[in-house]
Amino acid sequence: MSLRPFLYSNLILLFFLTQKFVMSLQVSAVPTSIKVAKQDTNRRSANFHRSIWGDHFLSYASNSVEAADEKRLQDLREEIKRILKANVNKPTEKLDLVDRIQRLGVSYHFQTDIDQILEKAYEAHQDSGLKDENDDLYSISLEFRLLRQHGYNISCDVFNKLKDNNGNFKKSLVKDIRGMLSLYEATHLRVHGESILDEALAFTTTYLEPVATQFSSPLGAQVNNALNRPLRKSLPRLGARYYMPIYQDDHLHDEILLKFAKLDFNMSQKVHQKELSDITRWWKTLDVENNLPFVRDRVVELYFWIVGVYFEPDYGLARRFLTKVIAMCSIIDDIYDAYGTIEELELFTTAIERWDINAMEPLPEYMKIAYGALLDVYDEIEKDMVYQGKLYRLDYAKEAMKILVRNYNIEARWCDQNYVPTMEEYFSVALPSCGYLTLAATSFVGMGDIVTKESFEWVLSNPKIVKASSIINRLMDDTVGHKDEQEREHVASAVECYMKQHGTSEEEVVKLFGEQVKNAWKDINEEFIKPTAVPMPLLERVLNLARVMDLLYKEADGYTNSHLMKDHVASLLRDPVQL
Repeated sequence: MSLRPFLYSNLILLFFLTQKFVMSLQVSAVPTSIKVAKQDTNRRSANFHRSIWGDHFLSYASNSVEAADEKRLQDLREEIKRILKANVNKPTEKLDLVDRIQRLGVSYHFQTDIDQILEKAYEAHQDSGLKDENDDLYSISLEFRLLRQHGYNISCDVFNKLKDNNGNFKKSLVKDIRGMLSLYEATHLRVHGESILDEALAFTTTYLEPVATQFSSPLGAQVNNALNRPLRKSLPRLGARYYMPIYQDDHLHDEILLKFAKLDFNMSQKVHQKELSDITRWWKTLDVENNLPFVRDRVVELYFWIVGVYFEPDYGLARRFLTKVIAMCSIIDDIYDAYGTIEELELFTTAIERWDINAMEPLPEYMKIAYGALLDVYDEIEKDMVYQGKLYRLDYAKEAMKILVRNYNIEARWCDQNYVPTMEEYFSVALPSCGYLTLAATSFVGMGDIVTKESFEWVLSNPKIVKASSIINRLMDDTVGHKDEQEREHVASAVECYMKQHGTSEEEVVKLFGEQVKNAWKDINEEFIKPTAVPMPLLERVLNLARVMDLLYKEADGYTNSHLMKDHVASLLRDPVQL
């Protein structure tokens, strides 16, 4: 066997370690604890509240999964696999099982089996055409939703049979609450031009809202949850946490599946707690409270955000990378948005464009700390990518960060000049500055061999699904947060830009933006229909990023005002499920 590859890889690693050592000597010259001058009255201040979690998650440093739990989980998994493979009297029974598995957040254990079941369901549907044996409201809607979720181009014409001779949905359907809920969930997989599903959404919402508070049964709780956040917009793991007690109260629940879901949740939570403990310790080394007191201290909420992007145990490396990168994005955002002078921000932008430790010299002290931390995060990524032979990914990750910072700087200039751009100008800058292109690209870095150079080229081209997610982020954020932002010196939001350009009221703008968000969700759904531009797991990362936005910004800015997210964070990261 040739020794050349071995020697070559070790020379690369030696070069990297040498460079790292030199850089560490340079960075060591930077003070590690510098209090920002509070007497500087020329600076803006957002007065963000402090972290509500403190050092709580440091206590999970020694968390680990017990071998006995792993054995028990494996045994339960094999039992569920047998159930999935068993023959059933009606195809809908298998789809029901798939639906429950997905709602409980454990479908990643059975993806091959689920794919086979849905492939057979689609083939049967194609063979039967519109004369499908499934003629009841619940079954039609369930099959449509599950197949659409997995990329099958099933026609919305299947719902025509639910209409009367006048073209309206049959009034008799409203008696079937379970079926109406199933139809409601299916409508959120609609794409552009599917007017029948737009009608179905209005129809089901009108009838479900009044009855939502009339039921104390599991079905009533399910209706309430769906009206607040349908499955398509729900983070899988958080949705599972809230579905478990509903499923448990259903007298028809499968005890094996429920035990498996609970055990899997608690075991995964231990993994997440250990990761968050490590992330918190890293965050503490930055001493944000003293060195950067003007930024939002939200590392726990940021990790929660990234668990929303991928919760599965296999994505631990990816979560670590993306959490640290989004933490740096948050710091940099607040530097541009809430503290830095325009002269300092120009220097900071130039330094990040150079991406060189020597570019730190002209920066003010607080920026040196942020810049040094940024380089350290990407050095950490570089070390792992060298080891895996995937160093090319680092270049894409850096470029994604540079795109973000360039647009932050343009917004800072607008703010400095009190400039209110047109909506066209605003979107060209504010969509990339919301960070979702940067986060989507960075989310690929630690994912494994499914990611290729072509995947990065695709995501950095700002494809429709990324642009749609950015629209959801930007418009929802601006709608709920613009009033607070305008009370301090801040760049004009989409609301102000649109009102000035078109002379409309705030109420009209909010309604219009709501429609644009709905259309963006249709764009996302279109991108999932096969054949897809990239593998489905990569699309799911972008989808999950959009889902986080629906959670954070549906009614208020839940990131800046993190107390609004406390119960969600506790449910996912602090409180185990009772077995």
